[in-house]
Amino acid sequence: RIAMFAFVGYIVQSNVHFPWPQTMAGAAHPSVDLSPEAQWDAIPLGAKWQIFAVIAALELWDECGGGVLPHYTNGRKPGQYPSFGPFRDAVHPVFDLYDPFGFNSKMSEETKEKRLRAEINNGRLAQIGILGFLSEQCTSGSVPLLSGIVQPYDGEPMAPFTTNVLGAPFGL
Repeated sequence: RIAMFAFVGYIVQSNVHFPWPQTMAGAAHPSVDLSPEAQWDAIPLGAKWQIFAVIAALELWDECGGGVLPHYTNGRKPGQYPSFGPFRDAVHPVFDLYDPFGFNSKMSEETKEKRLRAEINNGRLAQIGILGFLSEQCTSGSVPLLSGIVQPYDGEPMAPFTTNVLGAPFGL
């Protein structure tokens, strides 16, 4: 699922510019003339930390099983993300990540299995796609089908910050 988010996000960032301001100060979103990684480099540090905070909260919710499900290493079905029901009831209304409106609640096990296989295959294809984009950006000509389509990037796509924010205090 993460590879699918990355692949779709890469395409959206390469082609869509949001017209509203990115910050309360009125700064605009980075231009689509920049590669998605260069756009990431151009956003404020506080915005990056907000994104990581949301990801950390989602990971924590998964690790805790939403307070209801067992941990995934103790028998929870692989890929089963816990419902936000307890959070929704006690704190704030929020939709579940999978099937937020309950359209698939009466789906047969056979259909669920078929869709799971399709999702796994789509995830594999998305992994190939996002790595193809990153490869072509870092090494021009490495993916011939993307030559001239993907903008080159001279930074480090696997480093989310331009400085080593975790190692810098320790001299790393």
